[in-house]
Amino acid sequence: MSAPVAVQRILVSLATYNERDNLAPLISEIQAAVPEADILVIDDNSPDGTGKLADELAAKDARIHVLHRPGKLGLGTATLAGVRYACDHDYGLLVNMDADFSHPPRYLPALLAGMKQQDVMIGSRYVPGGGVSNWPWSRRVLSWGVNSVARLLFRIPAHDTSGAYRCYRVSRLRQAKLENMVSRGYSFQEEMLYRCRKAGCRIGETPIIFENRRAGKSKVDPHEAMRSIGVIFLLGFKAFLGWDGDAQPGP
Repeated sequence: MSAPVAVQRILVSLATYNERDNLAPLISEIQAAVPEADILVIDDNSPDGTGKLADELAAKDARIHVLHRPGKLGLGTATLAGVRYACDHDYGLLVNMDADFSHPPRYLPALLAGMKQQDVMIGSRYVPGGGVSNWPWSRRVLSWGVNSVARLLFRIPAHDTSGAYRCYRVSRLRQAKLENMVSRGYSFQEEMLYRCRKAGCRIGETPIIFENRRAGKSKVDPHEAMRSIGVIFLLGFKAFLGWDGDAQPGP
């Protein structure tokens, strides 16, 4: 008789800053979709009391955990904090998603199902069945352009390189040299995917519809967005030419 397959522990990471109105209903929908998952809230000292609410929810549910950070340190460093937590606490799979309902929890089962064959699964806006809801044409064009450039320069075999709705195999993240990450802003997603690619990760995609946040204000910073595009070009050209300080990516 063959040995039973070990069940991989799942951690869903939510980086929060002023998401009090979204947090409780989002956690409820995540738990309805994936009841076996733990949830990590990484709060950047939200003035609206998001961190306090997270503590109250965690006190009632052992599946909820909270990390408090001293201020608004950015999505990139929050993602890395989630990676460290997943590694330190021996989780098998780490799901990263936005905390404003732009990444609907209903797609979690498909994202996790893809991990049977992949090491990274992307909730993709740009594969058949995927899309965005109520975006102006300017944002659509910018997103398409950034993804096209990243695919070319970083040689990433995926259509959606900038989306943050992803599932990672934690054992492969340990091999991805994330300690060498340069990006901290919006370019973080492309660089992280590139480093996973270089570590030999198998990358897959499942369609999602990216939706508008349900409550609160958008955190999109146009100046940071432009700076991050510059970082993508700089890192991308170095990667394309093999000048990034690591081994050159495969074909």
